[in-house]
Amino acid sequence: MRSSGTALERVAFYFTCGSAVAILFSIAASHILLALALAALLMSGVPLRFPPVKLPLALFLAGTVISMVLSSDPASGRPQIRKFFVFLLLLLVYSVFRHAGQALWLIWLWIGVATLSSLRSLVQFSEKVAEAERLGRPFYTFYMAERITGFMSHWMTFGGQLMIVLLMMSALVFFGRESTQRLVLWVICGAICSLGILLSFGRGVWLATALAGLYLVWYWRKVLVLALPVVLAVLVMAGPDFIRARVRSSFQPHGDIDSNQHRVVTYRTGVEMIKAHPLFGLGPEQVNAQFEKYLPGDIPRPLPTGWYGHLHNIYLHYAAERGIPTLMALLWLLGKVIHDFWRALKKVPPGPGVEKAILHGAIAVVLAILIEGVFELNLGDTEVLSMFLTVVALGYVVRDNVLQPGSAHA
Repeated sequence: MRSSGTALERVAFYFTCGSAVAILFSIAASHILLALALAALLMSGVPLRFPPVKLPLALFLAGTVISMVLSSDPASGRPQIRKFFVFLLLLLVYSVFRHAGQALWLIWLWIGVATLSSLRSLVQFSEKVAEAERLGRPFYTFYMAERITGFMSHWMTFGGQLMIVLLMMSALVFFGRESTQRLVLWVICGAICSLGILLSFGRGVWLATALAGLYLVWYWRKVLVLALPVVLAVLVMAGPDFIRARVRSSFQPHGDIDSNQHRVVTYRTGVEMIKAHPLFGLGPEQVNAQFEKYLPGDIPRPLPTGWYGHLHNIYLHYAAERGIPTLMALLWLLGKVIHDFWRALKKVPPGPGVEKAILHGAIAVVLAILIEGVFELNLGDTEVLSMFLTVVALGYVVRDNVLQPGSAHA
């Protein structure tokens, strides 16, 4: 029985890894592997383990259910209930991963697939440049409507995934014990992924990656923090016109093809929703259905170009959709993750090491999610959420190894 259980545990581990990697190119494949991993784990007899974020996560999920039950159309909220399935990644990764070396292998696989996705995006970009020239249209206005996506279906998903991979990769370069050959490889992959992020034109992803990267640089070489803004400014100024135009669009939008005015509309509408339903929100999937009802009357029509299906801000959206208490539960979870990983970092021995790299990388990812969340509903995106949950679970595996060396889970 023991050998059978051990074999099934290995099967669960490989399926869990497969699910975490497949999310970079296919939700369907990822979820099939996730279900197989859960079945193998349950049959293995291995104790189920959940990271110590059970209470805030339970409150967030309970708040979601309550808001759905109390909404004007409970049935429409079922897609968000089905998304609870994705949170099984916390259980599976934390149950089947045992040490930082296994986490390292998963990050390496992420880097490989993300690099391939970025290479595909560069081909897509060249095709879009050629298409704009063929049609005789200004590239910036042509490109904003349909940008590169890599293996994904949307550029924001693509950029969010690359952001997570790039931060974990940077942490390995700064704090890990990687060989010279791998360091060179990671720098090359990092440059390709950085180019993919840059050309995806996601300003929120740009800012979040830069600021979270600044955190990593600060704890690696503090003196370089002063030089980094100068380097970024030089790169922007030396870059092509369309990059400078995209940077300027934060302050000087090109009409309504940039999302500046669109985000003002979603922000103001979200505030009205929260004022009307502060405790339980409108209910899952109701922001889109009731957007017109809460649109301030002084906003002129037609509305600026943009997607009004959600509020493009995790703080506004979850408060409007599920209520302020549910948003607070989510923020509690994110804050607890940072606190727990930071405490573990204080116990890590001096010098480079994979534990230090993964803990720093995980903190950087949470910071990036919080920053980008001001501009996008990133945790509402299944692909980004899956990778985020995997990073959190890996961080807690490493935390256990640091705080309880020699434990059963180490």
